[in-house]
Amino acid sequence: MFSVKFWGVRGSIPCPGRDTVEFGGNTACLEIRADKRLVIVDMGTGVRLLGDYIAANNPRTAPLDMDIFLSHTHWDHIMGFPMFAPLFFPGATMRISGPVSFDDDSLESIISTQLSYKYWPIRHSELAAKITYNELKETTIDMGEGLKLTTKYLNHPLLTLGYRFEYRGKSIVTAFDHEPFRNLFPTDPDDPNYDELAAMEGEVTAKEENDKIENFYRGADILIHDAQYNDEEYRRHLGWGHSSYEYALTAASLAEVKKLIYFHHDPRGADGILARLEEVYKDRAKSISSSLTELVMAREGLVIEA
Repeated sequence: MFSVKFWGVRGSIPCPGRDTVEFGGNTACLEIRADKRLVIVDMGTGVRLLGDYIAANNPRTAPLDMDIFLSHTHWDHIMGFPMFAPLFFPGATMRISGPVSFDDDSLESIISTQLSYKYWPIRHSELAAKITYNELKETTIDMGEGLKLTTKYLNHPLLTLGYRFEYRGKSIVTAFDHEPFRNLFPTDPDDPNYDELAAMEGEVTAKEENDKIENFYRGADILIHDAQYNDEEYRRHLGWGHSSYEYALTAASLAEVKKLIYFHHDPRGADGILARLEEVYKDRAKSISSSLTELVMAREGLVIEA
């Protein structure tokens, strides 16, 4: 079995309440299972629920071992860490990996700072689990037992990685937080800052980077993609590092992805809004893609097999 379960699907900030019951209000957390192998992607507030589930279902006689990959260290993707129950299991082993974009701060220092008395009553040194930290760049890793990982830099204000997990001929790809690369140079000849050569080079560079992203998605059985905005909202938030539903669908279609999961929902996206958008883009997917067999909005508790 190669599957993904969603424990947190929101971006930016948790948003519990009457309007987020169907899709959920916790921030990003995925559980990927490659048979008995446990992989977690991001430790937003959804990781608390995952930790409680592990605590209730893991046999006490079985050693708890897991890999945790962080897309990046923005607050909404790591804020659940202090409430992750397996941190307090003697004998538990976890490897936490992710990118770091500050030379003076290691991944361990960024994560462990949450567990200091000015923020939390328990210190990192008091945790029972054995934790190791690994800083990642673009790479391909043989994780053993038939599981392979490829990482890819995404387009976000902070250094961010997408992950492509491959197991027994199937693939699950994550791409959040990410927005399409674009030309940052003026392209209007009447603009006082216009430079023809720079404008041309900007177009070429943006296309090259978007092609690399498309190749990273290529043929994925499941693509979990940032989709925080519609096109109009995206144009108002250029440079914030998030995608539109339209872009994610187009990229998935070009890359011949099989299942597209919209993820990282805007905290203002109430259940009714997301449900309506889901139907709109399901219909649109049928008209533009011959490869997509499924398009859904991520919901807490949703399980999808590759």
